[in-house]
Amino acid sequence: MTSPALPPRRRRTFGVYIGRFEPPHAAHLAVMLEALQSVQKLIVVIGSARAARNIKNPFTAEERQDLISAMLRGAGIPRTRVLFVHVRDYYYNEALWLSEVQAGVTAHTRGSTDVALIGHIKDESSYYLRSFPAWEFIPTHVVSPLSATDVRRAYFEGRPDTVQGMVPPAVHAFLTTFQTTPDYRDLRDEYEYLARYRAAWKDAPYPPIFVTTDAVITRSGHVLLVRRGGLPGRGRLAMPGGFLEQNETLLDCCVREVQEETGLGTALDLKAALRAQAVFDYPDRSLRGRTITHAFHFDLGIGQLPRLSGGSDASEALWMPLSDVLARPELFFEDHHAIIEHFVMRG
Repeated sequence: MTSPALPPRRRRTFGVYIGRFEPPHAAHLAVMLEALQSVQKLIVVIGSARAARNIKNPFTAEERQDLISAMLRGAGIPRTRVLFVHVRDYYYNEALWLSEVQAGVTAHTRGSTDVALIGHIKDESSYYLRSFPAWEFIPTHVVSPLSATDVRRAYFEGRPDTVQGMVPPAVHAFLTTFQTTPDYRDLRDEYEYLARYRAAWKDAPYPPIFVTTDAVITRSGHVLLVRRGGLPGRGRLAMPGGFLEQNETLLDCCVREVQEETGLGTALDLKAALRAQAVFDYPDRSLRGRTITHAFHFDLGIGQLPRLSGGSDASEALWMPLSDVLARPELFFEDHHAIIEHFVMRG
């Protein structure tokens, strides 16, 4: 990792550094220290906020903020020079993500236009650095092959010495403590499950593309959900759904999965309640691999909520008030909250 001396330049009032920081590591620290030579205050935008823990996003935004604060404090940076913004992932609505970043930054800058964006354009994953034309772009001079993916892999594969060499002391101390928690054990189980899952497909002639269906079922201001009984995402809330079988249509698959996972009776004509459908194909939406889901929205109108019973691979089926669903994205599996939002926010 190298960070050459920066050429003299006017010091900006605010710098913005955007990332997921899952977890913060030595290269992140180097970029922040370099940025603080060019700006008076650094606004760190932490992505993937309010999401359920998984092996790609193991830590909450609050935990990551505390870690960044601790590692900068350990490097002698006053806490007053660092500000934070938490933003959710909006897989299917880039405008909402941009708006949330802009609003968070504006809350700190309070009308100042003296703002710079810090970053490194390495590939298409850095597209967002071109999304804020009002901010001067300051490229980082930090060069490092280290990535958070490397840290997570070593962490979940039980290589503590490797992890220690990748992260600042404050982060290593947190990771060591976190390793004793039930959350870590659940994540480790998920990591091993997904490793076996991918290994089962490694000899396929080409990378597999999985097709699933999911159901957004609403009635009287409630949404029908299941609690996942198995890995991945054990214990997370999800839409009823599953993998398409060879001999069925997408709609038939969706109805079958609803009946199997929720006990919603066959006497109910679910197809007659179909209101909308859409395809959700964000390439990284599932850690199992490329998975495209066809989601269907069924509106059952108003009245008493039908009785449910969890079945198949769901440990529980439940009706949740729409207000609770929209307010708790951190409870949901993968992008299921975003899919539910897509349909119910349409009115």
